Amino acid sequence: MKKLRVGVVGLGRLGSLHARIYSKLKNVELIALCDTDKDQARSIANALKKPWCTDYRELAGKRLDAVSIVTPTYLHYKIARFFLNHGVHVLIEKPITKTVKEARDLIRLARKKRLMIQVGHVERFNSAVQAIEKLSSKPKFIEAHRLGPFTPRVKDVGVVLDLMIHDIDIILGLIKSKIEKIEAVGIKILTKHEDIANARIRFKNGTVCDLTASRVTSDSLRKIRLFQKDCYISLDYGAQEAVVSKRIKNKIVSRKIDIKKEQPLQKEISSFVHCVLHKKRPLVSGIEACNALSVAHTIIKKIKL
Repeated sequence: MKKLRVGVVGLGRLGSLHARIYSKLKNVELIALCDTDKDQARSIANALKKPWCTDYRELAGKRLDAVSIVTPTYLHYKIARFFLNHGVHVLIEKPITKTVKEARDLIRLARKKRLMIQVGHVERFNSAVQAIEKLSSKPKFIEAHRLGPFTPRVKDVGVVLDLMIHDIDIILGLIKSKIEKIEAVGIKILTKHEDIANARIRFKNGTVCDLTASRVTSDSLRKIRLFQKDCYISLDYGAQEAVVSKRIKNKIVSRKIDIKKEQPLQKEISSFVHCVLHKKRPLVSGIEACNALSVAHTIIKKIKL
């Protein structure tokens, strides 16, 4: 069986997880790791017994098949373009790029080179999300909350591109209709970008979605609720649990969905490897990621800080 030759660019908390997961996959050969922080690159690479470098361009000579790009958002476009031009498939952490124009350019380039772009919208691989997708049937209202404490980890984008974009991507996958109207409010508290945001998205089929994201909240909360004609579905992303409530005669009866809990990032990376090796379309390609990014930017413009 052919092994996929993979590299990882960006070895922060998330990038280090990418590297460790790749190192354990039987159909992958982890070739090299890269981070601009020499000590971080050396530390992770030594732990995994792999070569390392501080300049991603050095990986061009490693005959890579694919690469994970887990860097700050503003670097995604430049690095992804470099690897696509060198014939390498890319898994880019979300958001795909900082601008929609950059995203569309990467999609065109990948198409021209017959290469794959997968984007790390990891909640798509959440077992609870995949379970409720089968139960979702024309929801009339969706409510999502993604709240957590402040971390200086992400400084180059606001909470919409940092956190809310997960839920934007989920609802775009659930609602098969065009957007009619978007309203949004937000405020900055600890950064120069919005740190708390709320958006209301109305679709042409009548579905209304209310999304709230905060990165300055003391307690963490990651939930989405779907209200539809026949039932109410409540999902906890973190716990990977979902409850369905239905009216039976004159009573509301709730039941927990049977869900096999799995590690979403493990599933995401394994799916990327499978799609590259077997030439399959990824669950979240550049197109889906670009659509989510476009909605996110509309929300940011509506906020008008």
